[in-house]
Order: sequence, then C-alpha cells, then structure tokens
Amino acid sequence: MAAAVEAVNVLTPGYALGREYKPEVKDGSDVLRGWSHIKPGATVSDDEIDQLSAYAGELREVFVAVDSGRIDDACERTNDLLRRTQAVPVLARHDDEPWHLHFHATDADWASSWAAPMATALAVVLGNPMFDRLGVCTAPVCDRVFVDTSRNGAKRFCSTACQNRVKAAAFRARQRS
Repeated sequence: MAAAVEAVNVLTPGYALGREYKPEVKDGSDVLRGWSHIKPGATVSDDEIDQLSAYAGELREVFVAVDSGRIDDACERTNDLLRRTQAVPVLARHDDEPWHLHFHATDADWASSWAAPMATALAVVLGNPMFDRLGVCTAPVCDRVFVDTSRNGAKRFCSTACQNRVKAAAFRARQRS
C-alpha cells in the first residue's frame, strides 16, 4: 500500500504542502530517485515512467472516490486496473532472493509490474471494513493521498508538515481575533 501512496504522491501533479506540485522528470530515474521502492542505481526509461504515471493518476482517482464517499466507483476503478494490469498472484525468485509472492503476470512490462500490486493493495483495503482509511489531505492547497493507520482513524493530513501548517494558520487566526 505504501508503494501506491508514494507513486500517487510522487508521479501525479497537483498540490503539496501549500504549493503547486509538478513531478520533475528530466529522465526516468530522476523522478524516482527518492522513491524508496526502486533499487538504487536502477534505470527506468521515460516511456516506463509515463506509463506508471498514467497508472498513478488512475490510482489517485480511487483515493479521491473513497475520500468523497463514492465506494462503488472506487471499487469499479480498482477492478478495471486489476484486469488491465493482469494482477495475479505468482511465486517468483530473482536477484538471489528466496521465493516470494508477486501480484503481476510474469511477462508484465515494468509499469504494469508495479501498478498491478498497487491495485491489488487497494483491492485488499477496499474489500474490508477499513476502506475509509484511504484519504486525500484536507490541508489547503494540498491534494496528496494517504492511508490512515492511526488507532482512531481520524487522520486528515498527508504529513506532519501539512498538519502543522493548518494548526499554525488557526493559531494566527485566533491571535488576530
């Protein structure tokens, strides 16, 4: 699930931390340099980044649908992504690692091999009573997504920085009045 959140927040334009956000794409590996799910030194083509960015835009729509209470829409979009990415469980062994579970076809292209498990993670969340833990930041001028893992399910912000921005603005407003 963390990969889906990170892909949406890194690869989709919008707003973050009170500013307009545009993914900085000089070359494929540039935009993913800080993305923890890509191995250091990995090379990714611009076309592959464009494909994954398109999937990330679709994943964003699932978060937005859940956040606005359109669960049926979120589930239909997720099912469509699962079909198109050919998300299927398969045991794989590579890079001197032991056997482990992947959720993409063995012959999937790079973008689909990332989007399929992200769609699978969304499906797992949407298929249980905690589906409303998917959210979009409520801070002004921020539309980054998050998964609420708090005990009480009351998370409203994508980051501590956005939470602090809102609290500081409320404090300043109280001081003025």
